Amino acid sequence: MLPTSLASIAISYRIPVKVFEKQYKDHLSGFHQWDQKDHADEWLVFKKNVGTHLSLDETSISNGELSTILTNKAGKGVKGSLVAMCEGTKANDISNVFNKIPLAQRLNVEEVTLDFSSSMEKAVLTSFPNAHLTTDRFHVQQLVSEASQQIRIKLRWKAIEEENDGVKQTKLTGERYILEVYANGDTKKQLLARSRYLLFKPESKWTDRQIERAVILFETFPQLKEAYNLTMSFRGIYETSETREEAQRRFKDWFNKVDASNFDSFKTTAQYLQDHLDTILNYFPDRSTNASAESFNAKLKGFRTLLRGVSDKTFFLFRVAMLYG
Repeated sequence: MLPTSLASIAISYRIPVKVFEKQYKDHLSGFHQWDQKDHADEWLVFKKNVGTHLSLDETSISNGELSTILTNKAGKGVKGSLVAMCEGTKANDISNVFNKIPLAQRLNVEEVTLDFSSSMEKAVLTSFPNAHLTTDRFHVQQLVSEASQQIRIKLRWKAIEEENDGVKQTKLTGERYILEVYANGDTKKQLLARSRYLLFKPESKWTDRQIERAVILFETFPQLKEAYNLTMSFRGIYETSETREEAQRRFKDWFNKVDASNFDSFKTTAQYLQDHLDTILNYFPDRSTNASAESFNAKLKGFRTLLRGVSDKTFFLFRVAMLYG
């Protein structure tokens, strides 16, 4: 549940908004007595909120600048969820903030989930030496899906170029250029553009129109069918593997299939995943994801939207700390 804006409270009580905001900040909120006020723009730490399973992510607070946020999964996105916040994404800056937490508490951390970020990984290994890193499942799957989308995008640009060439040639001859239209009413360019979402989903979740479009798409571009099958088989590893060992075997088989293909985007992706395989496989024992961090970030963005932007970053962070710290 999002907090209420000060403006909405002022309006409901028929108080001038600017007057109420100033009175609340200076006299009612306790902002000026806040013990983290002097360094809030650079870092925040809430030692009491450290748990055994943490999530790490980054988000933009204001002006597009990124901050790194550490949350406690057990907090469930409410009071007690926020463990630490650091301005920027540099490994040394992040670990310096984390190290403000007493060592005894840091040694009790068993797992930290995160996305693909070498700086975050380095910071976690430095500050939480007993924790194992788990790469978020959904970021891994997204990377594989993007490899498939890259093939679709290249084909779409090729279709656009073909259409441009066709129009140019007919202008020279004085003829009218006629686009080829498939049975579902799509041109080649439209077929590739409108297939974006169906390539993300398993067949069982396609609508009737998507089924019709997929049949035409895969007949016209068999390489997209192969890419789609690679994407779905990768997804199946996560959905049906019961142990780390089983997942490792199936990942190896998938890497071999990619090697046998002619897709550069998949080969680049497969190499990247192999380099991170240890932390990817850490998902399977407990099936931990970074969903709690993504949810927390969504709440921060929602709060920022409610306030129509962050005009006073320190006061914004004070309110965040009161709500989640």
